[in-house]
Amino acid sequence: MSKNILQIAKERILVLDGAMGTMIQRHKLDENDFRKGWFENHKQPLKGNNDLLSLTRPDIIKEIHNQYFASGADIVETNTFSGTSIAQADYSLEEYAYDINYHGAKIAKEVALEFTEREPNKPRFVAGSIGPTNRTASISPDVNDPGFRNTNFNELNIAYQEQIKGLIDGGSDILLVETVFDTLNAKAALFAIQVVFNELNKSLPVMVSGTITDASGRTLTGQTTEAFLISISHFPLLSVGLNCALGAKDMQPYLKTLSKKTDFMVSAHPNAGLPNEFGEYDESPQMMAEQIKVFLDDGLLNIIGGCCGTTPDHIKEIADLASNYSPRVPLVNSNFINQ
Repeated sequence: MSKNILQIAKERILVLDGAMGTMIQRHKLDENDFRKGWFENHKQPLKGNNDLLSLTRPDIIKEIHNQYFASGADIVETNTFSGTSIAQADYSLEEYAYDINYHGAKIAKEVALEFTEREPNKPRFVAGSIGPTNRTASISPDVNDPGFRNTNFNELNIAYQEQIKGLIDGGSDILLVETVFDTLNAKAALFAIQVVFNELNKSLPVMVSGTITDASGRTLTGQTTEAFLISISHFPLLSVGLNCALGAKDMQPYLKTLSKKTDFMVSAHPNAGLPNEFGEYDESPQMMAEQIKVFLDDGLLNIIGGCCGTTPDHIKEIADLASNYSPRVPLVNSNFINQ
């Protein structure tokens, strides 16, 4: 599978899906939707814990994947962004981390296989989504105690290993460490990936996508784009990229840095602009595609998709646009490509 997706990525720009949360919000779900069949007697409120829907409302998650594939996506992300025991601890659901990831990947894989069977000339892939957790290993959450940490590398490594095993067992084709705001967290995820690969005697392509949090051009923990890249370049990646925080227009200079500095493939899945005062995203599919066109004109990308606020309509517009462009040609020394 890794050779298949690598060969395709050399031939054309691959299209990633759009936002999961945006699509879930359209269903106007209530508390019962997050409990059905699994958590009826759980003592804490669960509404908003979207990863649980892979267990309690798999029909909704399957339909969202279906819509993104139908819109032109080559890759859909699993509904597992907060699928670690660390993140699920907020709901006292740590013990369900493996189930969340296994079923999240299984649902996506079922849909991918259906589309691949119908269109064998356009195989579909599943990227196991590995989020940053809701903790940071590099900085203190307490301004009065700079030395305090609410997690550490070892805790993250253990939690990520459990998530990764579920994602692989469920059928993921790729692992995507995304929305990296703390590179130490990401390095723990990459370490966990290698541990699991060694245990299973198998490997999958791995993507890493960081997030630039504001106009300073840095991650939340203060790294520049180039520093972030250097920090993860020890690992044989399929791609490195950026997602979330910024809209497409503001992401451009940082993608240029990645494109010039890395021999990995480059990905981007920006938000549909910046959130308005109601926390909603206003950029239409056409507006977003116009901004992404600049990336493609400059030859910056191998993989393109959408993050917060994007929908199947956004992905269709992006996929139609990307079909007119050739992918960026990575530099010649890529560790992944030369394997």
